[in-house]
Amino acid sequence: MLKTVNRVLLGLTGVLLVALGAAVLVGALDLPRHWDFSLPSAWPFGGPDDVLLTDADRRRWRGRDWWWPVLLAALAVLLLLALWWLFAQLRRRRLREIVIDCGDGEVARLRGPALEEALAAEAGALDGVDRAHVVLTRRRGEPEARVTLTLAPHAAPAAALRQLDAEALRNARMSTGLERLPAKVRLRAVRHRAERVG
Repeated sequence: MLKTVNRVLLGLTGVLLVALGAAVLVGALDLPRHWDFSLPSAWPFGGPDDVLLTDADRRRWRGRDWWWPVLLAALAVLLLLALWWLFAQLRRRRLREIVIDCGDGEVARLRGPALEEALAAEAGALDGVDRAHVVLTRRRGEPEARVTLTLAPHAAPAAALRQLDAEALRNARMSTGLERLPAKVRLRAVRHRAERVG
Protein backbone atom coordinates (compact mmCIF):
# COMPACT_ATOMS: atom_id res chain seq x y z
CA MET A 1 0.00 0.00 0.00
CA LEU A 2 2.69 2.46 1.05
CA LYS A 3 4.81 1.65 -2.00
CA THR A 4 1.81 2.39 -4.25
CA VAL A 5 1.15 5.70 -2.48
CA ASN A 6 4.82 6.65 -2.84
CA ARG A 7 4.79 5.88 -6.57
CA VAL A 8 1.56 7.81 -7.15
CA LEU A 9 2.83 10.83 -5.19
CA LEU A 10 6.17 10.84 -7.00
CA GLY A 11 4.45 10.42 -10.37
CA LEU A 12 2.00 13.28 -9.74
CA THR A 13 4.76 15.53 -8.43
CA GLY A 14 6.89 14.77 -11.49
CA VAL A 15 4.03 15.45 -13.91
CA LEU A 16 3.20 18.76 -12.20
CA LEU A 17 6.84 19.89 -12.17
CA VAL A 18 7.35 18.96 -15.82
CA ALA A 19 4.15 20.78 -16.83
CA LEU A 20 5.05 23.90 -14.85
CA GLY A 21 8.60 23.85 -16.20
CA ALA A 22 7.35 23.52 -19.79
CA ALA A 23 4.92 26.41 -19.28
CA VAL A 24 7.66 28.64 -17.87
CA LEU A 25 10.13 27.63 -20.59
CA VAL A 26 7.70 28.31 -23.44
CA GLY A 27 6.93 31.76 -22.06
CA ALA A 28 10.48 32.68 -21.01
CA LEU A 29 11.99 31.77 -24.40
CA ASP A 30 9.14 33.56 -26.18
CA LEU A 31 8.60 30.48 -28.32
CA PRO A 32 5.13 31.51 -29.62
CA ARG A 33 6.64 34.57 -31.32
CA HIS A 34 9.77 32.78 -32.59
CA TRP A 35 7.99 29.68 -33.85
CA ASP A 36 4.82 31.47 -34.93
CA PHE A 37 2.14 29.63 -32.92
CA SER A 38 -0.49 30.76 -30.43
CA LEU A 39 -1.07 29.59 -26.89
CA PRO A 40 -4.44 28.83 -25.26
CA SER A 41 -6.01 31.71 -23.35
CA ALA A 42 -5.58 29.85 -20.03
CA TRP A 43 -1.80 29.47 -20.54
CA PRO A 44 -0.13 31.06 -17.49
CA PHE A 45 2.94 32.50 -19.26
CA GLY A 46 2.57 34.17 -22.63
CA GLY A 47 5.91 35.94 -22.86
CA PRO A 48 9.21 36.65 -21.09
CA ASP A 49 7.74 39.59 -19.11
CA ASP A 50 4.74 37.68 -17.69
CA VAL A 51 4.47 36.80 -14.00
CA LEU A 52 2.69 33.92 -12.30
CA LEU A 53 0.35 36.14 -10.28
CA THR A 54 -0.44 39.71 -11.30
CA ASP A 55 -1.28 42.42 -8.77
CA ALA A 56 -4.96 42.04 -9.65
CA ASP A 57 -4.82 38.28 -9.09
CA ARG A 58 -3.16 38.69 -5.72
CA ARG A 59 -5.74 41.22 -4.52
CA ARG A 60 -8.80 39.56 -6.03
CA TRP A 61 -9.80 37.40 -3.02
CA ARG A 62 -8.83 39.71 -0.15
CA GLY A 63 -12.34 41.11 0.26
CA ARG A 64 -14.08 37.70 0.32
CA ASP A 65 -15.03 36.34 3.74
CA TRP A 66 -14.63 32.69 2.76
CA TRP A 67 -11.15 33.04 1.21
CA TRP A 68 -8.94 32.80 4.32
CA PRO A 69 -10.83 29.91 6.02
CA VAL A 70 -10.75 27.87 2.79
CA LEU A 71 -7.07 28.63 2.22
CA LEU A 72 -6.13 27.72 5.81
CA ALA A 73 -8.22 24.52 5.70
CA ALA A 74 -6.56 23.45 2.43
CA LEU A 75 -3.09 24.13 3.86
CA ALA A 76 -3.98 22.21 7.05
CA VAL A 77 -5.12 19.20 4.99
CA LEU A 78 -1.89 19.31 2.98
CA LEU A 79 0.14 19.48 6.21
CA LEU A 80 -1.72 16.51 7.72
CA LEU A 81 -1.23 14.46 4.56
CA ALA A 82 2.49 15.29 4.52
CA LEU A 83 2.84 14.31 8.20
CA TRP A 84 0.93 11.04 7.61
CA TRP A 85 3.26 10.21 4.72
CA LEU A 86 6.35 11.03 6.82
CA PHE A 87 5.24 8.88 9.77
CA ALA A 88 4.30 6.04 7.42
CA GLN A 89 7.87 6.09 6.06
CA LEU A 90 9.38 6.01 9.54
CA ARG A 91 7.06 3.26 10.81
CA ARG A 92 8.37 0.65 8.37
CA ARG A 93 11.88 0.47 9.75
CA ARG A 94 14.16 -2.41 9.07
CA LEU A 95 14.80 -4.74 11.95
CA ARG A 96 18.07 -3.80 13.65
CA GLU A 97 18.48 -6.73 16.01
CA ILE A 98 16.76 -9.70 17.63
CA VAL A 99 17.27 -10.61 21.27
CA ILE A 100 17.73 -14.39 21.64
CA ASP A 101 17.23 -16.13 24.97
CA CYS A 102 20.18 -18.50 25.47
CA GLY A 103 18.33 -20.57 28.10
CA ASP A 104 20.85 -19.97 30.88
CA GLY A 105 19.63 -16.56 31.91
CA GLU A 106 21.81 -14.84 29.35
CA VAL A 107 20.68 -13.24 26.10
CA ALA A 108 22.39 -12.84 22.75
CA ARG A 109 21.76 -10.08 20.27
CA LEU A 110 21.58 -11.02 16.59
CA ARG A 111 21.93 -8.21 14.08
CA GLY A 112 19.02 -7.93 11.66
CA PRO A 113 21.21 -7.59 8.54
CA ALA A 114 23.12 -10.77 9.52
CA LEU A 115 19.86 -12.72 9.71
CA GLU A 116 18.76 -11.19 6.40
CA GLU A 117 21.96 -12.38 4.72
CA ALA A 118 21.70 -15.89 6.18
CA LEU A 119 18.04 -16.20 5.22
CA ALA A 120 18.72 -14.88 1.71
CA ALA A 121 21.64 -17.30 1.24
CA GLU A 122 19.55 -20.27 2.35
CA ALA A 123 16.56 -19.22 0.24
CA GLY A 124 18.83 -18.63 -2.77
CA ALA A 125 20.17 -22.18 -2.49
CA LEU A 126 16.71 -23.75 -2.78
CA ASP A 127 15.93 -25.78 -5.88
CA GLY A 128 14.58 -23.58 -8.66
CA VAL A 129 15.57 -20.28 -7.00
CA ASP A 130 18.06 -18.20 -8.96
CA ARG A 131 18.38 -15.32 -6.48
CA ALA A 132 16.79 -14.31 -3.18
CA HIS A 133 16.56 -10.98 -1.39
CA VAL A 134 15.30 -10.64 2.20
CA VAL A 135 14.38 -7.58 4.24
CA LEU A 136 13.32 -7.91 7.87
CA THR A 137 10.95 -5.29 9.26
CA ARG A 138 9.15 -4.92 12.55
CA ARG A 139 5.37 -4.97 12.31
CA ARG A 140 3.15 -4.78 15.40
CA GLY A 141 6.06 -5.62 17.65
CA GLU A 142 7.17 -8.78 15.85
CA PRO A 143 9.64 -9.40 13.01
CA GLU A 144 8.31 -9.90 9.50
CA ALA A 145 10.28 -11.09 6.49
CA ARG A 146 9.81 -9.60 3.04
CA VAL A 147 11.28 -12.10 0.62
CA THR A 148 11.81 -11.64 -3.11
CA LEU A 149 12.55 -14.87 -4.96
CA THR A 150 13.78 -14.78 -8.55
CA LEU A 151 12.85 -18.15 -9.97
CA ALA A 152 14.74 -20.08 -12.64
CA PRO A 153 12.83 -20.95 -15.85
CA HIS A 154 12.27 -24.56 -14.78
CA ALA A 155 11.06 -23.72 -11.25
CA ALA A 156 7.59 -24.48 -9.91
CA PRO A 157 6.40 -21.50 -7.82
CA ALA A 158 4.30 -23.62 -5.42
CA ALA A 159 7.23 -25.95 -4.72
CA ALA A 160 9.58 -22.99 -4.15
CA LEU A 161 7.16 -21.48 -1.63
CA ARG A 162 6.78 -24.79 0.22
CA GLN A 163 10.57 -25.21 0.40
CA LEU A 164 11.02 -21.62 1.59
CA ASP A 165 8.57 -22.18 4.45
CA ALA A 166 9.72 -25.68 5.35
CA GLU A 167 13.46 -25.00 5.22
CA ALA A 168 14.70 -21.40 5.21
CA LEU A 169 11.97 -19.78 7.33
CA ARG A 170 11.76 -22.78 9.68
CA ASN A 171 15.53 -22.69 10.27
CA ALA A 172 15.38 -18.93 10.91
CA ARG A 173 12.60 -19.42 13.48
CA MET A 174 14.45 -22.25 15.22
CA SER A 175 17.82 -20.48 15.34
CA THR A 176 16.35 -17.25 16.73
CA GLY A 177 13.78 -18.82 19.05
CA LEU A 178 10.92 -16.98 17.39
CA GLU A 179 7.52 -18.62 17.61
CA ARG A 180 6.39 -16.90 14.42
CA LEU A 181 8.15 -15.31 11.50
CA PRO A 182 5.47 -14.12 9.09
CA ALA A 183 6.69 -13.60 5.55
CA LYS A 184 5.46 -11.78 2.48
CA VAL A 185 6.94 -13.38 -0.61
CA ARG A 186 7.21 -11.81 -4.04
CA LEU A 187 8.02 -14.14 -6.92
CA ARG A 188 9.82 -13.04 -10.06
CA ALA A 189 10.96 -14.97 -13.09
CA VAL A 190 14.55 -14.74 -14.24
CA ARG A 191 14.89 -13.22 -17.68
CA HIS A 192 16.22 -15.58 -20.30
CA ARG A 193 16.39 -15.78 -24.06
CA ALA A 194 13.78 -17.76 -25.91
CA GLU A 195 15.02 -21.12 -27.08
CA ARG A 196 14.65 -22.28 -30.66
CA VAL A 197 12.78 -25.48 -31.25
CA GLY A 198 13.33 -27.42 -34.36
